Amino acid sequence: MGRAVIQAAVSAGLHPVPVSFSCAEESGQTVEVCGKEIKLHGPSGRESILASVVDEYPNLIVVDYTVPDAVNDNAELYCKVGVPFVMGTTGGDRERLYKTERFKCLCRHIPTNGKTVAFLAAMEIMAEQFPGAFSGYSLQVMESHQASKLDISGTAKAVISCFQKLGVSFELDQNDIC
Repeated sequence: MGRAVIQAAVSAGLHPVPVSFSCAEESGQTVEVCGKEIKLHGPSGRESILASVVDEYPNLIVVDYTVPDAVNDNAELYCKVGVPFVMGTTGGDRERLYKTERFKCLCRHIPTNGKTVAFLAAMEIMAEQFPGAFSGYSLQVMESHQASKLDISGTAKAVISCFQKLGVSFELDQNDIC
């Protein structure tokens, strides 16, 4: 997903910063995306690296598509350094993440994008105005993602949450998502 975001940014005339965080095993490597070389940094020294990037690029906005296990630590890092960010990854400890977001810095978590935003907004309105309307119904969720996706998408979770408010009994379990 990160590569797709960089490609979209370059297509829109934006200039991605040539720095990215990754796992320790990939630290020091360089990847090429859209003809731009992006240097990968591991977990050690992230705060000082990010602070120097912010100094060099004062209008920086981080777009984070990481693995679920890194969500909370990354959000806390961005807040500590004071850089605005968009979190496009699901997973992590959501309660801890929302506390970080609300109390420490400006950020936005997006569980989805595009036309599904309108669909989810409509679902939320229905759930609020017609609670329990679908009681007794069953639900099956099907989603399609890249093979490397490690968790249930935020879109699927949001849709399930709306249907639960509408009265559909559904326990969120990775095995129940087709």
